Amino acid sequence: MLLISCPNCGPRDETEFHYGGQAHIAYPESPNDLTDRQWAEYLFYRENTKGTFAERWVHSTGCRQWFNMLRDTVSYDIHSIYAMGQPRPDLSASAAVGTGSSQKTEPDQPGEFSQAGDYGQAGEPGLAPGAPTTGAASPTATTPISSEGV
Repeated sequence: MLLISCPNCGPRDETEFHYGGQAHIAYPESPNDLTDRQWAEYLFYRENTKGTFAERWVHSTGCRQWFNMLRDTVSYDIHSIYAMGQPRPDLSASAAVGTGSSQKTEPDQPGEFSQAGDYGQAGEPGLAPGAPTTGAASPTATTPISSEGV
């Protein structure tokens, strides 16, 4: 669970907020002059950055104000929170000091994924910690599947 610091209300649980998409997307100056492809690109095409990403958030159960956040999409670290209309902060100076120190390598709580890439249990990549490992094979094309008792 993230603890998001609302610029108006202070630190609150992430369940009080809603994600609003990528920040700093400018509305077209003359939308009537756009082709269908250009309009579709404005509406639907967004960056899918692995790492620091500028996002819009709204404090929906609190002050109901929008703000921007720089968040790492891998480690979920929140680097900066700033008001709508302000330019994206430059983190290049602060990123050079302590690179990689915030990346989690072990889960803090049961059921939480580590960020190191080995999510498996007993050498099985792709399983969440605590996932059952019964050894039962998944159905294949050679395994008959019955609908009896359904």
